Amino acid sequence: MSDVTIYHNPRCTKSRQTLELLRSRGVEPTVVEYLKTPPGPAELKAILAKLGKGPRDILRAKEAAEAGIAKDLDGDALIAALSANPAAIERPIVVTGDKARVGRPPESVLEIL
Repeated sequence: MSDVTIYHNPRCTKSRQTLELLRSRGVEPTVVEYLKTPPGPAELKAILAKLGKGPRDILRAKEAAEAGIAKDLDGDALIAALSANPAAIERPIVVTGDKARVGRPPESVLEIL
């Protein structure tokens, strides 16, 4: 199996559940606490490609509003805003090889293992 990375927020219940699910399956992922080490725009764009989603698809509306991210942003401008305000990124995101899944529900990440 390819290396597995989880973009993790330890304060988030779903993120903790997803990490525990991975570990219970014998997978010890690289843990990126993305609030401390946010993905840059290029990395975020690569994650989105693996998810098969656009930046609006991983946007947490409440956190985006709190961060002042304009509702009309899209494309590269929204990616840059998410990179600068990582709390507005949906969590957790698990990446392996050329695939990624948002761990909501946590079991959805099993599709890519």
